[in-house]
Amino acid sequence: MSGPSPLASRKSAHFGVFEADLGARELRKQGRRLRLQDQPFAMLTILLERAGSVVTREELRERLWPADTFVDFDHSLNTAVNKIREVLGDSASSPRFVETVARRGYRFLGEVQWEDAGEPQRKMEAAAVAGAALQKNVKQSDLEIPALHRGIPRALFGLIQVMYLVFYVEALIHWPAIERISWLDTGAPLISIAVLVTGGVGIPVRLYFLSAAAFDYARLGEKFRKIFLGVLMLDQLWAVAPFLILDRIGFGAAFGATAALLYVPFAERTLIRMAYPQRGIVSSGLTE
Repeated sequence: MSGPSPLASRKSAHFGVFEADLGARELRKQGRRLRLQDQPFAMLTILLERAGSVVTREELRERLWPADTFVDFDHSLNTAVNKIREVLGDSASSPRFVETVARRGYRFLGEVQWEDAGEPQRKMEAAAVAGAALQKNVKQSDLEIPALHRGIPRALFGLIQVMYLVFYVEALIHWPAIERISWLDTGAPLISIAVLVTGGVGIPVRLYFLSAAAFDYARLGEKFRKIFLGVLMLDQLWAVAPFLILDRIGFGAAFGATAALLYVPFAERTLIRMAYPQRGIVSSGLTE
């Protein structure tokens, strides 16, 4: 059996949802390998090479069976055609791929696209490189921030959570003393209640963020974006925490510390975007 030409053996043929790798002698449908014996595959290769033209039965006999081979030629040829049609989901009465030309031979009807056998692998490698470049571009241009190793923003984000935990714990330990602060003497325990409630809510939130950043939880960015408004309100309330120790640090230091703390939730959001860029941005760019 002479089989396909040397040129075709180095290529892959694509038609419809099918791919025939002539070098590996494999037929695949959407990447899934289909079972097709050597003789039908060799016949399919010849038909693909001559797509749109009639391949005579005599030509098929000469290319598939040597002159000294004794076989029931008609039966073997019909069997090979039936195998091809079966695996392609084709039919003789309404052919989409293999058409029978009465008393002459067969013709391949589908549109065939050829490419080098190594081309799919090169395309995959190129797509991987493009994806990495796109993700880097997202971090630099879309976020308008320098590209860093993602461990750095994660570590800074974790340190912020530790800072807030210290605030909460310190305030809850000394919360009775808050009522005795002279400039907060309103006659009502509103400040103490606010400290208890927000501190009680803030501790589990900060522990969640800290553990998620430490273990590099892949969906931390998505979760943080969903609850950012709540985090913003919580952080803005605790931005006035330095004024609770106004008698010890003075007005200037308390005012400066509060101004810095007002920006912290936005810094947290930036750090999260650096460490966990939105998947939608990356995936949409890859599919364009």
